[in-house]
Amino acid sequence: MANFLKNHPKVAWVKYPAFNPLASKYLPNGANGMVVFGIKGGAKEAQYLVDHLDLFTIIANVGDAKSLVIHPASTTHSQLSEEDQIKAGLPPELIRLSIGLENIDDIIGALDDALKLI
Repeated sequence: MANFLKNHPKVAWVKYPAFNPLASKYLPNGANGMVVFGIKGGAKEAQYLVDHLDLFTIIANVGDAKSLVIHPASTTHSQLSEEDQIKAGLPPELIRLSIGLENIDDIIGALDDALKLI
């Protein structure tokens, strides 16, 4: 999933623990299922993507058996100003994924379908 996003033309950036140069030292058994990325365009595009993403459940939890998605700027951190969100490391384009146990091809397919709508 992280590599798919990293190479997608509508994605501005991706943060994933395994992309860190120290990952092999500190995560010898591999990284977790958390992927954070920024969609090109900003908050409007991020919210649109989340609202049109099949298979994923919109919820603030992490580490579930099913795939989850959240747009912190419009949900968990909406009480903060955009400036305070950015100071907290939550730019408006940020989307957080918690990858579940579904087939990876289905997960990537759902995300790819939603990205095509932007």
